[in-house]
Amino acid sequence: MIRAHHKFWPIRVPHAIAPPVTALPDNLLVSARRFPQRPALVFLGHTTTYAELADQVGRLAAWLAARGVKRGDRVLVGLQNCPQLVVAHYAILSANAVVVPVNPMNRAAELRHLIEDSGAVFAITSADLSAEWLAAGMPAKDLLVTRLAEVLPDGRTDGAGLPPGWADWLNADIALPAGTPCWAEALACTAAPPVTEVGADDLALLPYTSGTTGNPKGCMHKHRSLQHNIFAGGLWANVCHEDVVLGVVPMFHITGMVVVMHGTLAAGASLVLMPRWQREYAARLIATNRVTRWTNIPTMVIDLLASPEVDTFDLSSMVTIGGGGAAMPQAIAERLWQRYGLRYMEGYGLTETAAPSHSNPYDAPKQQCLGVPYMSCDARVVDPDTLRELPPGEAGEIIVCGPMVFDGYWRHPDATRAAFIEFEGRRFFRTGDIGFVDADGYFFMTDRLKRMINASGFKVWPAEVENLMHAHPGIAEACIISAPDAYRGETVKAVVVRRAGHESLTDAELRDWCRANMAVYKVPALIEFVDTLPKSGAGKVMWRALQDREKAKG
Repeated sequence: MIRAHHKFWPIRVPHAIAPPVTALPDNLLVSARRFPQRPALVFLGHTTTYAELADQVGRLAAWLAARGVKRGDRVLVGLQNCPQLVVAHYAILSANAVVVPVNPMNRAAELRHLIEDSGAVFAITSADLSAEWLAAGMPAKDLLVTRLAEVLPDGRTDGAGLPPGWADWLNADIALPAGTPCWAEALACTAAPPVTEVGADDLALLPYTSGTTGNPKGCMHKHRSLQHNIFAGGLWANVCHEDVVLGVVPMFHITGMVVVMHGTLAAGASLVLMPRWQREYAARLIATNRVTRWTNIPTMVIDLLASPEVDTFDLSSMVTIGGGGAAMPQAIAERLWQRYGLRYMEGYGLTETAAPSHSNPYDAPKQQCLGVPYMSCDARVVDPDTLRELPPGEAGEIIVCGPMVFDGYWRHPDATRAAFIEFEGRRFFRTGDIGFVDADGYFFMTDRLKRMINASGFKVWPAEVENLMHAHPGIAEACIISAPDAYRGETVKAVVVRRAGHESLTDAELRDWCRANMAVYKVPALIEFVDTLPKSGAGKVMWRALQDREKAKG
């Protein structure tokens, strides 16, 4: 069916594609056969060629298989952006197992839920994070540990050319319990790699996201849903093997994983890995490596352009820049265009849609816009109560149908049923995001049906933070809402009722406790102590009343 946005469709791009029926590891093997000596990864100045990367993947896959990892097993990966993360992902998939990506900022309580809910048999992390994993109950014998800098020629970095303080955590080598396997041991494996038996319809990825209630839930992605967006992304952006991509978006996140990591390696392009964000170092990597493409979150661009050294930055190699997770402010987009001649291309997607379900056409973008439905994707705006499709300009819930949509939530059949509707005879995913379509068929987001807080592109789910905060002995009740923030767009606020006997609990003390028990981006930036929380007749906390009050303050 011809829709309004099709008149803006890139002429070189098909409206739909049939993704490969092969599993993800095949993408890397094809690139390694085509471009064995081409740089696959660049990390702290050290290059790993495609031939070397494929060899390391084979060695780790063989080692995992020798330790009993088999088809369908879940393996957790909690690492910063580094070569070990890339090797781990492809090795797990090559061993016919399932990758469970983990935010390296997670603390023990958060890790414990992922370990138990996924039923993971093994985990891979770095030395500086290992204490949290052990505290979460991961047996030392089932925890493969690496030092981030050990992939460098000397096994360490002297910190030259790196941001201050980076050398300490990159070189971190913490004493571990006896029997904890190490990276060098695994990569020394000389056994034959297992035969990759999985295909398009096997489970490949179990990234965790959350909803309006309870703990995070695993999103079941088979190889086929990921393959669709990997190859669709290459076509949409006209990527080729001569490209150089800056990989600073976290690759535990669906966008960094699918668009940046898998998309780059499937194309045979070079991936410049950046383990943490630091604006001057990012600019140096772009100039030194002649980076052509950079997927990011808008706050990174805001920070880059705010650098006192911005006039010295050389971004002349850049061909495309874009991202999502939050709207790019119009003023920043204009500065980017005026200073560097770069149009910021915004897109939209969720963990459930393997990153993009929408993107702006490169030849006809609109600012502060989600874009148009992606290749093979159908999206509509419906009344969230009646599910009636709404006309252009009228706000409702965005629903999505296409091969990039996940199969459902791991071990949560009720949540899966609630997440999908039948619309015009097909299965559509309810995004929970409120938006509208303009007369040209471009989508815009205006609000969220769910309670999710978007802080600089990091998604914070209030129910999860509330659950974690209730473990504090001084908290009787807590309600998490969003508050406006000039830099992050919105930030986390906690409205807290102290428990009797803990009247002296301060916001600083509570914030310190939160930092020790949850990822830092979830920690409430604002804490308000109150005597009671508003309740409904059924006794439920009326979070929306608190949220509306906060908005009224703004």
